[in-house]
Amino acid sequence: MDNIIDNAILYNDRIGYFAFLYRRVTAEILKEVQLGNFEDNPRMETFDVAFANYYIDAYNGYTTNQPISASWQFAFSSKNEPLTILQHIMLGINTHINLDLGLAASAVMKGQEISAIENDFNKVNHILGNIVNEMQDRLSRVSPLLFLLDIVGKNTDEEIINFSLGKARELSWINANLLWGLGSGHQDTAIQQMDITVLKIGEFIKSPKSKIVTYALQFLGKFEEKNVGTVISRLRED
Repeated sequence: MDNIIDNAILYNDRIGYFAFLYRRVTAEILKEVQLGNFEDNPRMETFDVAFANYYIDAYNGYTTNQPISASWQFAFSSKNEPLTILQHIMLGINTHINLDLGLAASAVMKGQEISAIENDFNKVNHILGNIVNEMQDRLSRVSPLLFLLDIVGKNTDEEIINFSLGKARELSWINANLLWGLGSGHQDTAIQQMDITVLKIGEFIKSPKSKIVTYALQFLGKFEEKNVGTVISRLRED
């Protein structure tokens, strides 16, 4: 993951925005494992690796022109679109939680009762939510007009995050149970359908239906820091 971030900085690649956030997530999950704060810490260490590998495999597939999920392809291919930093981050969050999180839980709990991981699964979601909120606060350092989204229509920045993250907490657990119930070898159709749904959410994040919201995003994007290395450095600051 550090290599992905380093390459993003080197090539001014906006894929690095989500990679930086997710690097924080994996580190925080590992920290909680080391502190013994999960019900089953060894299992959650395995889960952390499995969850991260879905993202890393998608990234490697994208960079080597191998087939990957439609939703990850959409997220990665949007890297050169004139989107806000928040939108680039949310495109990654959308696919990794709405698709990958359920896949990881189902895979790790193969041959076991999936209900046994529910509390720890919810704790991971809580960690994700905390880091996204922290990151949103830090974004004002590189996106000085981000506050405009608070003014335009029902606190829209929170609406974007709640739609992609809050709802995903429920959806990802439903997906995990569905895939677990189907069992390996019988999941392909369900995964394809999930992928299509996640892709549609990504399209919403990229192009909100509200013209006012779209204009606000375009306007605040004009005043954002454009250098990926500078953005990540500012986000890293305590």
